[in-house]
Amino acid sequence: MSVVGFDFGNESCIVAVARQRGIDVVLNDESKRETPAVVCFGDKQRFIGTAGASSTMMNPKNSISQIKRLIGKQFSDPELQRDLKSLPYTVTEGPDGFPLIHARYLGEARTFTPTQVLGMVLSDLKGIAEKNLNAAVVDCCIGIPVYFTDIQRRAVLDAATIAGLHPLRLIHETTATALAYGIYKTDLPENDQLNVAFVDIGHASMQVCIAGFKKGQLKVLAHAFDRSLGGRDFDEVLFHYFAAKFKEEYKIDVFQNARASLRLRAACEKLKKVLSANPEAPLNIECLMDEKDVRGFIKREDFEQLSVPILERVKGPLEKALAEAGLTVENVHMVEVVGSGSRVPAINKILTEFFRKEPRRTMNASECVAKGCALQCAILSPTFKVREFQVNESFPFSISLSWKGSGPDAQESGPDSQLSTVVFPKGNAIPSVKALTFYRSGTFSVDVQYADVTELHAPAKISTYTIGPFQTTKGEKAKVKVKARLNLHGIVFIESATLLEEEIVEVPVSKEPAGENAKMDTDEAPSDAAAPPPTSNDTDVNMQEAKATADTSGVENGAPEAVDKPEQMDTDTKVDAPKKKVKKANVPLSELVYGAMAPADVQKAVEKEFEMALQDRVIEETKEKKNAVESYVYDMRNKLIDKYQEFVTDSEREELSAKLQEVEDWLYEDGEDETKGVYIAKLEELKKQGDPIEERYKEYMERGAVIDQFIYCINSYREAAMSNDPKFDHIDISDKQKVLNQCVEAEAWLREKKQQQDSLPKYATPVLLSADIRKKAEAVDRFCKPIMTKPRPAKPATPETPSTPPPQGGEQQQQPPQEDANTNANENAGDNASQVPPPSTEPMETDKPENTSSA
Repeated sequence: MSVVGFDFGNESCIVAVARQRGIDVVLNDESKRETPAVVCFGDKQRFIGTAGASSTMMNPKNSISQIKRLIGKQFSDPELQRDLKSLPYTVTEGPDGFPLIHARYLGEARTFTPTQVLGMVLSDLKGIAEKNLNAAVVDCCIGIPVYFTDIQRRAVLDAATIAGLHPLRLIHETTATALAYGIYKTDLPENDQLNVAFVDIGHASMQVCIAGFKKGQLKVLAHAFDRSLGGRDFDEVLFHYFAAKFKEEYKIDVFQNARASLRLRAACEKLKKVLSANPEAPLNIECLMDEKDVRGFIKREDFEQLSVPILERVKGPLEKALAEAGLTVENVHMVEVVGSGSRVPAINKILTEFFRKEPRRTMNASECVAKGCALQCAILSPTFKVREFQVNESFPFSISLSWKGSGPDAQESGPDSQLSTVVFPKGNAIPSVKALTFYRSGTFSVDVQYADVTELHAPAKISTYTIGPFQTTKGEKAKVKVKARLNLHGIVFIESATLLEEEIVEVPVSKEPAGENAKMDTDEAPSDAAAPPPTSNDTDVNMQEAKATADTSGVENGAPEAVDKPEQMDTDTKVDAPKKKVKKANVPLSELVYGAMAPADVQKAVEKEFEMALQDRVIEETKEKKNAVESYVYDMRNKLIDKYQEFVTDSEREELSAKLQEVEDWLYEDGEDETKGVYIAKLEELKKQGDPIEERYKEYMERGAVIDQFIYCINSYREAAMSNDPKFDHIDISDKQKVLNQCVEAEAWLREKKQQQDSLPKYATPVLLSADIRKKAEAVDRFCKPIMTKPRPAKPATPETPSTPPPQGGEQQQQPPQEDANTNANENAGDNASQVPPPSTEPMETDKPENTSSA
């Protein structure tokens, strides 16, 4: 089972894997720890990751980046509209109101959803992990921002499905950072809580998390965020500053040229990093636009002055997180700063002033999220044993359920009859399950929605569930229990609906078996009887909380159903009593999630991804075959005038050289763009002429060593056959003579063949092949070895047991070791030893009781 953590960022991604010795960040094909989150569409294939980033400058309109800002958002989202102004590719509104990305792929215009593009990025990350682990990767843990809405979380899961991944959990990035921080701490307090503030300033957003640590556990106390405050905002400040400056000085407008904009943005990003460590920095770009070289210069004070509107927003999430956690600055013991955008000195200054303590950087700012994800995956995986560490996560939004009243005037009153209740308040534990009881006479619907949308740039309504149809045996309203689940991914859905019907049955309770079914049924009666009767508007919805664990089987209405011993004790005293029996029946559910991909669309996207991946693989293999042809041409041409010079005739050399030149010319003209099969055929055509030459050279280089080994084999057997060593005395002279004859025959064969070979020139086809010599050596060894290694005949073993019965006492106790020694001697004696019967042990067995009794 794979244990992998993925941190997909707005700019770059990191993959971490769990091994027996710990968590490692794996390297991509270019031996880099970070992989750009870029997909570049070409005329023949896609370029993803590092290859995509290197193609961006040459193909900006088909290079899709910053996909994290698009996924799960509606096209009308004001944040999305602001982001689109800085993106070089085209994005339009799709028929469902969500963005569609336009690109040219395989020579034609195509459209892709952000979910599909994210699936491509995750597929590339999956390939990096698989190459590193040499195993298939399916199970994983993916880090997501805490502010991701329900539809965005579902989109990430759909993208993972497209990539062939199965996320065990979508974990908040700040929670993953806290896990990576706390699990290695051995000095955490047992009673007093250690409060740590984690400030994560990434490429495009800022997240703050305050977590409380105790020995073996962490509890998330508060979340806060700013979706549009990150490192790229500082890049944009510099970009606009220099764009205006260059327009004034050099009369060029970079906004009119996509490539010039990309180059200036890349230069501004480097400039920002230089300013983090230096008080001033220059900016130089050659041929930025209209063949003009540009130069600029800026001081850190000027940069910070330009960034004041951004820096003023940093305190907002900090204050909000402290307020939600119910802590003061003094109660926060440590501040950890992470994220690629956290290196700006002005931000550290603000954090120091706010928390009144110096922020710490004990964690790797870029890799901590990926490592935390891998740790979470290892905790959930059965293949790894991880130190006991409990993660108590909290949900950042309030979720409510709403429904229409069931009174007679509910339909007439319209929207005013909509009733709602908050089922998962802000800060609710993840995962969690809540149960609601409805009294209905027919099919009804329930909406899942956000209770407060002030922080969200998303519609309030998440999904609608239609519950029914169902039938009741009685004319009155039926009781329907609805279970709502907040799962590990932070996604809310209605898990099940159950119809509960009570029947009064006259049964002798004292004779009824107290089986499991009886227990579960009888528990419903007291809890149901305690519920108030439904009112006309059905405003009294019985909502009771169940255990907030992933597995809540057998737990309903906050109490285990099997606990009913008091009821049994009361009823056992009666002979006959009415008993309420509750019948349960599952009610069908239909789900409508607003903005989510339908399962059929996800399956189509999976198939499209497979087709595109296959196309990429074919193109890569074609490139490899083309490179193989090109490499063979250059390699063989050099060897013909160097290593192979003595092994080829002049006519062969001229003919092969001409063929090599012909193929080289073809490669750069007509063969520039051919199929994989054509390149394979060309290579085979060249090898038909080149392989015989290569074979002659190879035979010449190997032949000497193989002959020496063969002569050593012959001499070894000859010396053994002629030796006077006592260990060969048991071998018949006739057999030894056979060995000598075999050695003489092999030596004569080798001498004859070697004379023939020595008379030939090096460019002639060899008559003595290394393979033939090895076969002859194996034949000699096969004939001689059984003769010369024949085992010496075993001598017959004589039993040492005397004819008289063994004496009593201590001598008798030494008899078993003699038996063992005889047995070992018999085993080592050979085949003849099996004919000698072992000494009888019956007298020993009969004497054992006497020894015991005498003792």
